[in-house]
Amino acid sequence: MSEASIVELQAPPLPYFVEAGRAEFRAGDRHPNRRNLGIYDLLIMAEGELHIGENGKEWSLREGDTLLLLPYGEHYSVKPCERKTVFYWVHFEHVAKQQGVHAEETDTHALLPFGNPYSLRIPKQICLSNPQIAFELMRQLLLLPVGDSFWEEQRLFAGILALLEEGRSSGTSSSATRLAEKAAAYLQLNFRNEITNETLAEELHFHPNYIVRCMKMKYGVTPIHYLLEFRLERAKRLLVSTEWSIERIAEEVGFRYSPYFSSSFKRSVGLSPLKYRKQYVN
Repeated sequence: MSEASIVELQAPPLPYFVEAGRAEFRAGDRHPNRRNLGIYDLLIMAEGELHIGENGKEWSLREGDTLLLLPYGEHYSVKPCERKTVFYWVHFEHVAKQQGVHAEETDTHALLPFGNPYSLRIPKQICLSNPQIAFELMRQLLLLPVGDSFWEEQRLFAGILALLEEGRSSGTSSSATRLAEKAAAYLQLNFRNEITNETLAEELHFHPNYIVRCMKMKYGVTPIHYLLEFRLERAKRLLVSTEWSIERIAEEVGFRYSPYFSSSFKRSVGLSPLKYRKQYVN
């Protein structure tokens, strides 16, 4: 991928989530034409095919494809959809700290801000190796209550940006890395279910020992440990954001037995679930 196909955003400040949605077009529908929208418009394709152009460049996007449209310039429909087409969209803002202007597609490195700089490099257009992860993040984002979920919105949005940035090198990823990512995606989507190395092997059609090696190489943990940590992270959020009982939270995040959940939580966090909750809830 050439440098010219990368949109580079300097941080701090981080990109700021504005709004998101899901669009469904019928055959014959077109994406609306817009000029100088003023915010970034990220498209994530879920079904069908979308024909869209921006500033003289054109793309035909299919399932798993993403496209980042810039805040200034013009994007427009190239031709109507030929079949049912579904995509997610995310609007976000970003203002460079020093220059006070929006970042642009570039083939050079712009000046970095003071402090602890980081250059977030998002592909202009890419096909995600595991689009189901992005779809799940979008579904969670769209289920949040409007106007009352600021931090959760920003967290999920950051996860989407991280997927895109990681996806820059997906074309050269090894088969072992891709398998580890598929295993992680399956675990995240099915964390409420009882999952073993054997059930994961049946789903992915690889020997369980090989999946374990790939997960340890990519993430530093086995699939079962990855699943445990994912469940515990969700439990932390539920402990702080709900008044649910420990038993209900344990069941919600995939633990069959509440005492095992409590012991696993304390072993990982250093506090019992109740003491963890009391830190944040009066």
